[in-house]
Amino acid sequence: MQKNDVMTEVRTRFAPSPTGFMHIGNLRTALYGYLFAKKHHGKFILRIEDTDRERLVDDAVEVIYRTLRLAGLQHDEGPDVGGNCGPYVQSDRKDIYDRYAEELINRGHAYYCFCDKERLDSLKDADGNRRYDKHCLHMNKQEIEKKIAANIPYVIRQNVPETGVTSFSDLVYGCVTVENKELHDNVLVKSDGFPTYNFANVVDDHLMAITHVFRGMEYLSSTPNYNLLYEAFGWDLPLYVHLPHIMKDKQHKLSKRHGDANFEDFLQKGFLPHAILNYVALLGWNPKNEVEKFTLAELVDSFDISGISKASAIFDEVKLRWLNAQYIKELPFEQFHSLALRYCNDTPTTPVDRELLNRLLQTRISALSDIPAAAAFLDRFEQYDLSLFDCKDAKSTAATAQSVLPSVLSLLENINRWDNDAIFHALEQIAEQTGVKKKTLLWIVRIALTGHVSTPGGASEMCMLLGKKAAVERLKYSLDRLNAV
Repeated sequence: MQKNDVMTEVRTRFAPSPTGFMHIGNLRTALYGYLFAKKHHGKFILRIEDTDRERLVDDAVEVIYRTLRLAGLQHDEGPDVGGNCGPYVQSDRKDIYDRYAEELINRGHAYYCFCDKERLDSLKDADGNRRYDKHCLHMNKQEIEKKIAANIPYVIRQNVPETGVTSFSDLVYGCVTVENKELHDNVLVKSDGFPTYNFANVVDDHLMAITHVFRGMEYLSSTPNYNLLYEAFGWDLPLYVHLPHIMKDKQHKLSKRHGDANFEDFLQKGFLPHAILNYVALLGWNPKNEVEKFTLAELVDSFDISGISKASAIFDEVKLRWLNAQYIKELPFEQFHSLALRYCNDTPTTPVDRELLNRLLQTRISALSDIPAAAAFLDRFEQYDLSLFDCKDAKSTAATAQSVLPSVLSLLENINRWDNDAIFHALEQIAEQTGVKKKTLLWIVRIALTGHVSTPGGASEMCMLLGKKAAVERLKYSLDRLNAV
């Protein structure tokens, strides 16, 4: 990979802040950085950006590790695996930021600011926007030292030129040019001594030799400020890849602060990690073919920045469920059975062969969390609504059910072989003997056995699953209820 006419190793980074759960947008950023690095035989680095001390959440770092592990995105360098560019946690790098902040001040590209909240609030315009007026820029050395000695709180601000323009090229959005007068003197070091993202990410990306910066497009407008810092230090710029928003609908983007699209929540809903990852890859990236299902290795082979869209992507859970269903169907049954058991009631009212139930379920659910509802007929049967027998599509009525169920009971009570083929053939015989359409009969028997419209199989499969004794008991119960109306 070529950068500034020099062949370099591709190095991308994922730099989350440990402020809560792993948002789908964070996961996509990590995924694209990983795919690009692996495609070009480079390195994928994990860095923990924990300088926003007020928003830190206990165990959030472990959530980051766990998410990357479950998604299969193994980093090459990071806090837990080491590397030559550590520390990889920003709070452990404070002395590094202090040194570079002092260098910026000495070069005239940053300055101390002692303005209090009251004065800063007075700078807000009618829309509530604040633009700092460089009030502290020309303070002399003696004044600064006196205020510091008096323990007056201060921040360090970037000294942005008031004239000229700053331009850069983004690999998705092309050339971006901003007039410097539109930029703000961002805070680089806060009053608590910790750097802001605006400063730390520049220092760290340079020192960690990051070649390609993948991040959300919300940072597009801030990038000129970052580039001015690179220029102030005399450092080469990385290549930028800003990613389009992921939207929950046409008007609202997914928001971590509003609890939208939490990776672990989707896991708890019964979505498989690699199905989630596969779907996330398609949120803003087009493989330029009709393929929608990819292994991680196939994503690495197929990924190309030219496929990243400028347009926002809408998160469609219906599409995710469809894709997840494909993954579930392809699981080895033993693996599916093990996963499914976690969602099953251990003590259903009607005991059944769990292996048989899960074989029926595997091709009929789109998420593991569908299992309780799909198996609810095992626990909730009595007092179901008899109007379920009335189905226009199946040409079924309660009256038809009342007339045909005695024949069903008689035959099933005396059947010798209790398996799906034998039961289905017997039900076909009843339909022929009674003159009731097979579709009608099968609907009636399924309702009489389960009391549910949606079941993990047809009438004969439900008979087989319940077993002869329970099936006959349920048919008798349903017939008694119909006769009592």
